[in-house]
Amino acid sequence: MKHEEERMQKLLQQAMPPVHAQLQQDLWPKMLDRLARPPAAAVPWFDWALIAAVILLLLLAPGSIPLLLYHL
Repeated sequence: MKHEEERMQKLLQQAMPPVHAQLQQDLWPKMLDRLARPPAAAVPWFDWALIAAVILLLLLAPGSIPLLLYHL
């Protein structure tokens, strides 16, 4: 039993590195770089396809407008 506890303690110590009180590097320059980068694509292609499908549905079947409004 004692051997198992020691083994478990050793495995946990290997799996979890010790927590340092201080950071290894300054994070502020990385934050400034991230803020300076342009944002990623705001709308993915799937959203554009979904919008096109809804517009096509509304053009081909105008009777579906109340159904769409009901689900919004």
